[in-house]
Amino acid sequence: MTKPQAVLFDLDGVIVDTAKHHFKAWKDLADELGFTFTENDNERLKGVSRMDSLNILLNIGNINKSDEEKEYLAAKKNERYVAAISQMDESEILPGVVRFLNELEENNIPYALGSASKNAPKILKQIGLFDAFNAIVDGNTISKAKPDPEVFLKGAEELSVHPESCVVFEDAQSGIEAGKKAGMYVVGVGDPDVLKGADDYIKSMEEMSVKRLKG
Repeated sequence: MTKPQAVLFDLDGVIVDTAKHHFKAWKDLADELGFTFTENDNERLKGVSRMDSLNILLNIGNINKSDEEKEYLAAKKNERYVAAISQMDESEILPGVVRFLNELEENNIPYALGSASKNAPKILKQIGLFDAFNAIVDGNTISKAKPDPEVFLKGAEELSVHPESCVVFEDAQSGIEAGKKAGMYVVGVGDPDVLKGADDYIKSMEEMSVKRLKG
């Protein structure tokens, strides 16, 4: 593609690996509810909102709860997750991220975060990247979770660029689908046999450069 006018990043699995913290919090909740929640099960929650994730987890355990009980369980999981991410620091930024962000800045390409996580601002502050992003769109500012394209369309709007001029980096199937629905060029971060429909694939941000995007 030609030089992108803006870049949008998912957070979990692209900028940092918070999946391990999510998994432990969900697994602890499942243990308390009396069923097993595996790492394979956790893959189904990638890029999914907190309440939708809880519904998937309860479905795995074949458990029914009232809306009030669900709110309690979701809050309980989040408290544990927040406690875990409160210990994060810049050492948890994934390889290649800082170098690529610096390269984007050198080429005057703005970038934004597009994440379903309501804890995204806190995580970015913990790892020292909060002020680096030109815009942050997260679970606190959107009403529809991926694969709906709202988060990325809003990101493009915040950066004042057309969606088709944006590149999205995503490690979740729902995020790839959201990026494509938004009309954006999507780079899948992970296994192309698992992530379907992206325009390009990398194993990590270490493989990415502005030159590659232009190519």
